[in-house]
Amino acid sequence: MDAHQELLAEFERVASPGSRIYDVMQLISDRLHASQTRYNWVGFYLLDEADPDYLLLGPHAGVFTPPLRISLNRGLCGAAASAGRMVVVNDVSKDPRYLVGTDATKSEIVVPIAPRGAVVAVLDINSFFKDTWTKEETAFVEQCAALMKRCM
Repeated sequence: MDAHQELLAEFERVASPGSRIYDVMQLISDRLHASQTRYNWVGFYLLDEADPDYLLLGPHAGVFTPPLRISLNRGLCGAAASAGRMVVVNDVSKDPRYLVGTDATKSEIVVPIAPRGAVVAVLDINSFFKDTWTKEETAFVEQCAALMKRCM
């Protein structure tokens, strides 16, 4: 079993209906950050229930302090949440939507989580390396987000 499959098996054991959502998000963030050397920041942004035009920082792990609140019309997280589609950018310097969390970020992936058809959160991963998001890495991150969806 490869490293991705081992992590997915671990996440599957904890990501079940009735699990504490924030605990599962924190576990996924911590484990991805610790085990995937190219994942320099991993976290979740959640739709703000008080103002659904914004995402609020949720459980996360990483080497920099991210924005606490992101408008749905700004950044890659806002783009993914607004469109309900994954956003993959292998060179953030070439994407004008990129919202700088740190100048060290070179690539980013954001996967929306929509358990009942409406986006309620996004899984956001930043890398200090260009071209991190190969087909295999992208599929792995999508599977992590799909597991999270089961808890919600």
